[in-house]
Amino acid sequence: MATVITHDLLILGAGLAGLRAAVEASRASGGRIDIGIISKVQLMRAHSVCAEGGTAAVMRPEEGDSTRLHAWDTVKGSDFLADQDVVDRFVDAAPGEILQLDHWGIPWTRRPDGRIAQRPFGGHSFPRAVLAEDKTGFFEMQTLYDRLLKEGTFRRYDEWFVTGILVEGGEFCGLTALDVATGDLCVLRGKGLIIASGGAGTLYGFTTYSQTVTGDGMAMAYRAGLPLEDMEFVQFHPTGLIPSGILITEACRGEGGILTNAGGERFMARYAPEKMELGPRDVISRAMMREIEEGRGFPGPRGLNYLHLDLRPLGPTKINERLPMIRELCHKLAGLEPAEHPIPVRPVAHYSMGGIETDIHSQTRIGGIWAAGEAACVSLHGANRLGANSTAECLVWGTITGQEAARHILRAGVPPEVPVQRIAEEERRLFGDLAQRRGPENVYNLRRELRETMDAHVGVFRTGEELELALRAVRDLHHRFQKIGLADHRRSFNTNLLHALELENLLDLAEVAVAGGLARVESRGAHARRDHPTRDDANWLRHTLAFHTAEGPRLEYKPVTITTWKPVERKY
Repeated sequence: MATVITHDLLILGAGLAGLRAAVEASRASGGRIDIGIISKVQLMRAHSVCAEGGTAAVMRPEEGDSTRLHAWDTVKGSDFLADQDVVDRFVDAAPGEILQLDHWGIPWTRRPDGRIAQRPFGGHSFPRAVLAEDKTGFFEMQTLYDRLLKEGTFRRYDEWFVTGILVEGGEFCGLTALDVATGDLCVLRGKGLIIASGGAGTLYGFTTYSQTVTGDGMAMAYRAGLPLEDMEFVQFHPTGLIPSGILITEACRGEGGILTNAGGERFMARYAPEKMELGPRDVISRAMMREIEEGRGFPGPRGLNYLHLDLRPLGPTKINERLPMIRELCHKLAGLEPAEHPIPVRPVAHYSMGGIETDIHSQTRIGGIWAAGEAACVSLHGANRLGANSTAECLVWGTITGQEAARHILRAGVPPEVPVQRIAEEERRLFGDLAQRRGPENVYNLRRELRETMDAHVGVFRTGEELELALRAVRDLHHRFQKIGLADHRRSFNTNLLHALELENLLDLAEVAVAGGLARVESRGAHARRDHPTRDDANWLRHTLAFHTAEGPRLEYKPVTITTWKPVERKY
C-alpha cells in the first residue's frame, strides 16, 4: 500500500513561481500553513536559474516610464490577445516585487548613483528590465530560497516525480508521486495545490530548455479535467547558440549587440526600422528565418543555418561587466571570444505562452487548484511574450497564488481523503502496465521523432499542410507509445520509466498545440501561418481552450478581455 503523507498546501514545482508562492503562503498565514514542495530535480536545479536578461518593472516614472506604457507595450506585444485586466494587475504589482527582492538581499546590478539598474529589452519602449548581470533568474532563485529557509514552514520532496493529480467531487484531494530514490509510489494529500511546474519547450529538439522541462504539470492538469489555453502559441527566441540551442540572452541586444547576415548587413532595418534589434521576439525571429531562407545566412551543422549576433560594438569591458555568463558560454560551447568574433545564432524554441487556464487570481476550474508561472495561462502574454515579462509574471502570480491558497486553506477543514481505489489504479498503471512493457518501440526514438516533427512542421512559420502532417505524426507516435519496451524494470532510480512518463506528457501537449494551431486560420504573434498570413480579429480575437477526451483534444473558445486598447496594426 502506498505511503500517504499529508500537508496543508502542496506546491508542484520549485522554480521562481513555486518558491515565491511558498514564501507568500507562509507569510500570509503567519507560518500556520504546512507546505510540501515537490520537485523532480534538486530544488536549485529548476529551469528558472537559466533566466538571464532581466525582470520587467516600472522603476523610473520620474524619467518617463509609466505603468500605462508598460501595459501598452505588453498588449501590443501580445498581438492584442492578452487579457487587459490581467496586464493592468501585472504592471501595477511588478515594481513591488523588485523592491521586495531588494529588501531580501538580491544583488541587483546598480547604476553609478546606487539605484537599481535597468536595460532595454525587445518590444519595450523604455529600459525597464531590472538585472543582476546576466544571471537574473539564478540570483532571484537564490534570494527566494534563502527567504524560504527563514520562513521555516515547509518540507522539500526533491527528486520526486508526480504522476497524477487526484480530484474528487470537483475538488482537489491529492497527488500520486514516485520517490525516485526508492521507486515507491506515495500519495500526498492536501487542502490545496499550486501548479508551478514550468513550460513544455522540450517538445522541440532545438530549444533553450533544460531537458527536464517536459510540461508534466500541464499534461496532468489536462488529463485531470482542466482545459489548456492558447497552447498553439510557442515563442521562438531569436538567438539560440549554434548548434546546442542554449540561450544567448536578449540582454546582448539590450546592451547594444547587433544582428548581421552573411553579407555583413544589419538586416533588421528592413523589418523593424524603428526598433531594429529591440523589436519583439516574434518579429525578429520571422525576420531571421526569412534571411536564412532567402540565402543570406551561414551554412550550419544539421541544417541549422545561422546569422551573426555581434557584440564587438560593446567592447570587452562592458561585456565583462554586464554579460559575463554569455562570455563564458561562448568560450566553453562555441570556442570564441565575443569581444573579437560574432556569435552564431538562429531562432530557437523558448517559451510556452499557453498553459493551464486560470482566472486573474490564478484559480483553475477545480476547487483547491491554482497555477502560476509558465505552467499557467492567466493570459498575460497573449500570442507573444515580451522579454523580461516572464520572470516578473512568476513573481507577481507566485505572490498571488500564495495569498489565495493561504486564505483558502485557513478556512478549510481536514484535507479530503484520497480514495483507495484511485491509488490502486495508479499503482497498476505504473508498475503493472507501463514498467512491464516489453514491446518493440524505443522511448528515446519516439522522443527524437516527436522533436524532429515539431522542429520541421511547427516552427516559426507554419502552414495548414505542415500542421496536418504534424498532427498525424503525433497521433501515430501516441499509438506507437502503447508498444514501448522498457529495458529497466527496477524501482530505484528508474530513469527509463521516468522518461516514458515524460514522453507521455509531451505527446499529449504536442497534440493540443498542433490541433490548436491547425484550427487557428490566421497569423497572430508567434503563430505565423504562411497560408493565412494576416491577423483576423473578426474571427480569431479569442482564446483557444483544449479539453481532454479519449479521442484527443476538444477545442472551445472564449473572448479576450479588452478594457482599454482596441486591436490595431503592430508596427515597430
